[in-house]
Amino acid sequence: MNKEHVLVDREIALLEHVRRSGKGFYITVSILTALVLWGIYAYLTQYQTGLGVTGLSRQIFWGVYITNFVFFIGISHAGTFISAVLRVVKAEWRRPISRLSELTTVFILFFGVGSVLIDLGRPDRMLYAIRYAHFRSPLLWDVCSIATYLTVSSICLYLALIPDIALMRDLGWKKRQWFYEILSLGFTGTEKQWHRLEKAITIMSIIVIPVMITVHTVVSYVFAMTIQPMWHSAIFGPYFVAGALFSGIATVITIMAVIRKAYHLENYLKPVHFYNLGTLLLAMTLLWVYFTLGEYVTTFYGNEPVHMEIFWSKLTGKFAPLFWLHIVLCFVIPFPILANPKTRTIKGTVIASISVNIGMWLERFIIIVPTLTRQRISVEQALYIPTWVEWSIFLGCLSFFSLLYVLFTKFFPIIPIWEMQEGREKAVTKVEDRIKSYLPETGA
Repeated sequence: MNKEHVLVDREIALLEHVRRSGKGFYITVSILTALVLWGIYAYLTQYQTGLGVTGLSRQIFWGVYITNFVFFIGISHAGTFISAVLRVVKAEWRRPISRLSELTTVFILFFGVGSVLIDLGRPDRMLYAIRYAHFRSPLLWDVCSIATYLTVSSICLYLALIPDIALMRDLGWKKRQWFYEILSLGFTGTEKQWHRLEKAITIMSIIVIPVMITVHTVVSYVFAMTIQPMWHSAIFGPYFVAGALFSGIATVITIMAVIRKAYHLENYLKPVHFYNLGTLLLAMTLLWVYFTLGEYVTTFYGNEPVHMEIFWSKLTGKFAPLFWLHIVLCFVIPFPILANPKTRTIKGTVIASISVNIGMWLERFIIIVPTLTRQRISVEQALYIPTWVEWSIFLGCLSFFSLLYVLFTKFFPIIPIWEMQEGREKAVTKVEDRIKSYLPETGA
């Protein structure tokens, strides 16, 4: 039976991208698939030939792949922050963007882990982390924290999907009904089920927040727990977490703009969402500058020769163009755009976000590579130039991530319908009651 009447008319538009696939969809899928295949070809070339086809060497053993690992894991923090944190503090404006941010977290984590496997050359060696587990190694801490984060984030995404899956099951789409029937777990929308679901979502939202902070702190420990110059730093933990939120929020803003334009969701992803996320991005810009300044000022004041060699290679040496470019991209461009409410528009925040993401990738690169070129014990002439294989695999990862996103939107609504309905029916009353609780009672 068709139960489309259960939907508010304004929410029917949220299913259009699931029901219909235009030419744009097939063109996009074709292009992304071609890029993914090119990335797979590059990886197979590396797998058959060895890491010699990359720019890596005995001394510079980490490059683009580990840069991608840190970058992708950082982006994953956006989903937790925007969905879980804003849900806990009851920020009502997060409703339309909660799912796309959660989806970003889950999908991008796979490519973070995948970057490590690609960097190993022989992916079977990943099993050594389990077979020869040694909990004094920060690498094993990484394995445990990321696995936990992926599990908890996936549960959060799935729990929030259940009501919409049940709704699509009840719409009577014969070709997919069996699929939605299985995933809905028998959810029928009774008061008892809603109570349990909302309680489970709240509990998982609270759990995932400390896990999020732990993950990128542990990622930073892979560097900070060594004695390599400019890595062995106590500030790396909070520095990496701040950078993760910085790049993650920027990624969500960029994805929002693409989804808004591609699926004509202007009535749901409004300028206020970009404005509010732009405000958060502004705050993270200032926090990132604070940690960056603290890191480099501390190094300069300490004036240890081995650290200063790398310090000056970044500021005035061969890495200076990349260093100052990342400063421009992460601060000089986004700060004036985001600091001015008049330019904190959709266009303005998207420009700032793209600038931030490019800059934050460069930041990870100049944290990793310069230190390896000047280790305490040099092995050989240090020179690292990424090859076409590395860039192709990077492009393939980005394309695969985008392809998964596009395919997801053909099975599930990208904006949570049940949250939008709940917002219309209950949120206004809840907000009014909450505001009244802040204000003093009027007495005679």
